[in-house]
Amino acid sequence: MKGALAAGHPLTAEAGAEVLRTGGNAVDACIAAAAVSWVCESPLTGPGGGGFLLVHPAGEARTHLLDFFVAVPLQPEPASDLLELVVDFGDYQQIFYSGSASVAVPGVSLGLWEAHARWGSLPWVELLAPAARLARDGVVLDEPRAYLHRILDPLLRHSPEGDALYGPGRALEVGERFAAPELADTLEQLAAEGPGCLYTGELAQRIAAHVPVTLEDLARYRVIEREPLEVRYRGGFLRTNPPPSRGGSLLVVGLEALGDADATPLAVVRAMEAQETAKNAAGAGGTTHISVVDGEGSAASLSCSLGSASGVVVPGTGLALNNMLGETHLAGEERPGERVLSLMAPSLLMGDRGPRLVIGSAGSRRLHGAILQVVANVAARGLGVEEAVEAPRMHVEEGVVHCEDPTVADEVEAAGYPVVRWQDRNLFFGGASAVEIREDGSLAAAGDPRRGGGSVVVP
Repeated sequence: MKGALAAGHPLTAEAGAEVLRTGGNAVDACIAAAAVSWVCESPLTGPGGGGFLLVHPAGEARTHLLDFFVAVPLQPEPASDLLELVVDFGDYQQIFYSGSASVAVPGVSLGLWEAHARWGSLPWVELLAPAARLARDGVVLDEPRAYLHRILDPLLRHSPEGDALYGPGRALEVGERFAAPELADTLEQLAAEGPGCLYTGELAQRIAAHVPVTLEDLARYRVIEREPLEVRYRGGFLRTNPPPSRGGSLLVVGLEALGDADATPLAVVRAMEAQETAKNAAGAGGTTHISVVDGEGSAASLSCSLGSASGVVVPGTGLALNNMLGETHLAGEERPGERVLSLMAPSLLMGDRGPRLVIGSAGSRRLHGAILQVVANVAARGLGVEEAVEAPRMHVEEGVVHCEDPTVADEVEAAGYPVVRWQDRNLFFGGASAVEIREDGSLAAAGDPRRGGGSVVVP
């Protein structure tokens, strides 16, 4: 096999798979897929956001973690300038905070550039070209993306630039085409010049003229390599995102609470209670995740986010900016010049012979619980990756257990927990993307149906 890839959209997955078919490696595939996700998953991710990349090169013992999450500007605007907007998931409502005061210094483009310099094998310009073409031609919205546009509409179109990018005076609907010719121009410039144009060049000047992220903020931004966290679980060990991000730490808390016990619904609820007790961060909202294994056995796990769709778009560029300072700013946790706190947790489950599962998820406060459940489904329950990702999920928040499965809801309620019963699978419970390396060496992959995810195994 030449590899496998799972992502938040079929076109994202196919872009990475095409790179694997033409001889690219896992990092090449991650970069190409990430760039395409900036178009077909634009409310969730883009070069105006931040992220983390976990890379395990074939034949090496070490796993690398690149931190290119967003940073707090040196002189952030007051929290009183944040715009409060409500997103309605149907069975649950959540408040998000946006506006120019919520924008942090982006890091994604520089992070992927660093990854390419260290591990890439195909030319950078070739990896970004498909995304630029897609932005110019447009992508037709399927139901999961139309649903996303509907529920995020108050965030996406609250500014004139956001309205121009995301809709004709209203949310886009199923079958309509999202095209972003100005973003296509920006992607072509990024491909030709590298990310310097975003951090010290003409695009940097446009960003600094529109939001309180200065040219100094952009010029001083750096990618940081960190040592992954590691925890033993079910005869193997899991490597994940370390502090200052909190997502990996919460995942470790949950797996340690599960231990070697069977992953029964009540055991998982108690593990998620332990995560809830340890949690003290708002984290990113609109995240996407890409998991890749190539034919040589190298693995890459990439989580990127714009937050919760800021709707702040740099005029003339199609470049949507993050709103990561939203809830962090309100909590008084911002530290000028330092990284914003995150809950993202790109992860890798190792076995005796190397990587066993490449995993990560979207889902704001729900993502570490989603990863916990998928890992437990594979390692403790013995499910294949497709079934493990599709299986009904739970989420514990403020003592209440949200359940997708009515039978599990009955069991949890009988044990004395307050329960919210969801009518169907919902993106509220995260958007996991995972690749499994089976005992016989074959590969399987799964994108989360809750987000209309996609996966490809390349023979």
